[in-house]
Amino acid sequence: MPKHSPSTLDPRSPLVLDTRDLPRRPGALRTVQRVVPAPADLGVELIGVPEGADLDLDLRLESVSEGVLVSGAITGPVRGECGRCLREINDSMAVTIQELYAYENSTTDATTEEDEVGRMQGDLIDLEPALRDALVLTLPTNPLCREDCPGLCPECGTHWDDLPADHSHQQIDPRWVGLSQLTRTEE
Repeated sequence: MPKHSPSTLDPRSPLVLDTRDLPRRPGALRTVQRVVPAPADLGVELIGVPEGADLDLDLRLESVSEGVLVSGAITGPVRGECGRCLREINDSMAVTIQELYAYENSTTDATTEEDEVGRMQGDLIDLEPALRDALVLTLPTNPLCREDCPGLCPECGTHWDDLPADHSHQQIDPRWVGLSQLTRTEE
């Protein structure tokens, strides 16, 4: 859940939504479609959204009795590396969000903990915490370039896809070399 931000929001920030033109009566609706740059550190260790990449927001802002319900979809590119073979991953993802932002001094504001619902600052909504939660929690902690990725050979570090089917690093204990000669057929 997004935390209440004590700092003043900048209405020019791409992830701050201004609700001045949304009437404060239940059922009032406004849609927001925009492309915004991704904030920094939007990801996990092996995969994430590159900073500044275009995120497509397709949102619906709906007035409810205690605030504004923001719901919709966010799509954007993800970049990273495969957790098995370390190849580069270039993909896209889409996530849905649904978050209630309580009006200042509303009953919800007074009856809920600070981190249970989002809080509006005047007519402004900070979408970044909800966006961050939705995207980062959806990302895999061990991404794969493909489901059947065989990974790397643990001995030589070469991609299994690039090695012949009979590839091996069988090492014979020097004490048994004489016996291994007995199993070979002479040519």
